[in-house]
Order: sequence, then structure tokens, then C-alpha cells
Amino acid sequence: MNRFEGKVVIVTGAAGGIGRAAALRFAAEGAAVVAVDLDTDGLAGTVAAVEAAGGTAHAVRADVTQSGDVEAYVQAAVDRFGGVDVLFNNAGVEGVVSPLEDYPEETFDTVMAVNVKGVWLGMRHVAAAMRARGGGAIVNASSGAGLRGTPELIAYGASKHAVIGMTETAAIELAPAGIRVNAVCPGPVDTRMLEAIAAGKFPEDPDLFLRRSDERNPMGRRGRPEEVVALVTFLASDDASYINGGWHTVDGGWAAG
Repeated sequence: MNRFEGKVVIVTGAAGGIGRAAALRFAAEGAAVVAVDLDTDGLAGTVAAVEAAGGTAHAVRADVTQSGDVEAYVQAAVDRFGGVDVLFNNAGVEGVVSPLEDYPEETFDTVMAVNVKGVWLGMRHVAAAMRARGGGAIVNASSGAGLRGTPELIAYGASKHAVIGMTETAAIELAPAGIRVNAVCPGPVDTRMLEAIAAGKFPEDPDLFLRRSDERNPMGRRGRPEEVVALVTFLASDDASYINGGWHTVDGGWAAG
């Protein structure tokens, strides 16, 4: 499939995990990818992987919590590739594992800045570039933690609930410009973030947390980044031309349990 031939796609949080998998998949389907992250080495690895597979990618180091940096990565896409058709707002942090009464205020602020403000700034700055192309698609990364309470992850859970609210509002506001906005809600996925949460939950035996998580999933396992990205690319493509303002799970049935 070449659903994104001639399209320009921005992926934030592209240095690894789901973001890197997204950059690879979009490029494999014909897109020119602007890969955004603070991790310079990780970005270099993503671009190298895309190019090794025959794709096109450009790295932009940016802090998604800073309006100037977000404006700069959008402008880089316009200057280098001529515009923006898709934004995958994927950058996110988990914070720490802690009861809410002990949760560090500074960490709470950081999580909300990256996971909420970063998503808002991405949509805010990319909208004009998409209007200039006659429309586009935005996919925001929420989480299964955005659908129900998540003990000891107060900031992360709150931030992912907020992403769903912003997605619904943006979908209504931007639809007249031909811009669709949707959110994906992954369950447990085999990434560095899940490993960090496991280490916070069960410091003496993180693998025990992962095993129990797998056992609670109706499919008996955690997801792979590529499985999340299959949904992301569908929602960003013309195959999803009438899908707007929704949140979509990719979790093996985790949220249904």
C-alpha cells in the first residue's frame, strides 16, 4: 500500500517505541516523514532506519512544551517538503509511580506539559499548514489510562483523559477546514514506558507486573508498537475519511475487561 504517497507526515516522540514504528510505517507507505523528539541520538536512529528501508525522513530536535519549538518543527516540514498532511501527536512521558498524596508537584507539571500542552500546541500550530493543503488528519496519542482510573499514575491518567477531551473539541472546530482529529488509546504495549511503569510498580520484580498485566488481557499478551501504528496509519489515511472526533482502543480487549 502507498496510502501516503506524496504526503508529509510529522511524528512527535519519534526517537523510539511507537513513534519510531510510526515513522517507519508512514515512510514505507510513501510519506515524507518529519521525525520530532528531544533525543538526538534516538532521532538519528529513526532517520537511519527509515532511510535504510528506502524511505524519506528529516529529524527535528524539539521540546513539544515550547510553542517556538513546535512552530519550528511545523515550519521545517513546510520548508523541506512543502506542507503538512498528517500529524501524529505521540510524544509523551509517564511521570512516576506514586500515590496521589505523595505525587511530586514538579513531576505532575512536567507530565501535564508534555502530554497535554504538547498535544494542544501541535494541533494549534499545524492547523494553518493543513488549511493551506485543503485539509489533513491529526492523530493524538491517548491511552487506556485515559478511559478509566489508573492507581498511582494520577498525572499520566489525567493527561490522557485530557487528550480525549481536546481531540473531541478539535475535531468539531477543525472539521470545516477538512481536518479530521482522532485519538488512539493503546493498552499495555511493549515499550520503554511500560518497562518504567513496571519498575515503579514492582521494583523488586518488574517482570511480575508484566506477567500479571498479560494475564489480565483477554488476548494474554501485551501489544507491539507496530500493532498500534496499524491503527494510527488507518486513522490518518483516506480509508478513514468519515471517522472524526473518536477515541479508538488498540489493547487486545484490555478496556473491555
